[in-house]
Amino acid sequence: MCGRIANTLPTDAMAQLFAARPANNLPKIPNFNICPTDQLHVVSLNDGRRHLDAMRWGFLPHWYKTPDDGPLLINTRAETIADKPAFRSACRNRRCLIPITGFYEWTKDDAGNRLPWYISCRDDAPLALAGVWQSWAQGDVVMRSCAVVTTGANKAMSSIHHRMPVVLAKADWPLWLGEAGKGAATLMTAAPEEALRFWRVDSKVNSNRASGAELIEAL
Repeated sequence: MCGRIANTLPTDAMAQLFAARPANNLPKIPNFNICPTDQLHVVSLNDGRRHLDAMRWGFLPHWYKTPDDGPLLINTRAETIADKPAFRSACRNRRCLIPITGFYEWTKDDAGNRLPWYISCRDDAPLALAGVWQSWAQGDVVMRSCAVVTTGANKAMSSIHHRMPVVLAKADWPLWLGEAGKGAATLMTAAPEEALRFWRVDSKVNSNRASGAELIEAL
């Protein structure tokens, strides 16, 4: 679920929208095919201020000796995030927002071929996915990484996949980031059906080498 992401929002627009200070190492935009282990734009709270930083998509628990030392954790389930050893500390202390313009899911046809769908906001506004992050270090190597929080799909999205990312409304950003007290767990629910739209796109996005705006064009 949520195995690929698109982000076309310019960095300065992201910084303004999220009232965040941008770092100097942010990945290039636009990118219509962001894959696991790629760098994502991430909004997190540090010393009471919002920062827009680059983080690896693929959460690295502190006990990993190398980035490939265990499963690739690009997503985490809302139902179990508070109990899983890899995520429970981050769930309490290191929540983040992941700005995107859309994401991909897949169905299969009768022959087993993977058929990609592109999902975006119905009014073309950017989406803010709920995430958690971690700073991982081994020796001189320091890396910040993140994972997307997922929940059960709403009725419309369930026609594609039984899970979906947690999409946060702007009014809920302060609570998720920890600026507005406790209660962030109440936000880990499916977005309203009317909030998102989706359409089939070309199977070329199945390749992690594919790029370009044509990836999100409706078939």
